[in-house]
Amino acid sequence: MNYKIKIGDSKVLESREALDGTMIRRRRVTSDGKHRFTTYERIEMPQLMVKKRSGERETFDRDKLLTSVRRSVGKFLNSELEVEEVVEKALDILYAEGTDIVTSEQIGEAILEVLGQMNEVAYVRYASVFRKFKTLDEFEKIIREQRKKK
Repeated sequence: MNYKIKIGDSKVLESREALDGTMIRRRRVTSDGKHRFTTYERIEMPQLMVKKRSGERETFDRDKLLTSVRRSVGKFLNSELEVEEVVEKALDILYAEGTDIVTSEQIGEAILEVLGQMNEVAYVRYASVFRKFKTLDEFEKIIREQRKKK
């Protein structure tokens, strides 16, 4: 079913934080009381620009990063929610740098930092794609580095 409901014509039944406080989930009911629905509100941060390896600049695309993480780590994260969490935590790292222009390398390193704390295998998989591994030695090196951190 496809409903056209105006949020202004609804009443909030319940609000709670979702995803480590980065979003607010609201359960709502229409003013006539016939339909219930959920909305999610996210704090709007300043728009990041990405400086690519080629020197080009483009607007940061959150969906592109989600796809990249999803594709790189395969099924080593348990759910889509965990993929979202990785991206949110990486964005927190990037925003903490206090600049509105980040490099693709900074983005990749932020993802690696988060994955390194969450899932070792996902970390190695993402590192192999991000750093474009070509030999087994590169895999061995990243595994040794990860073990040292522990």
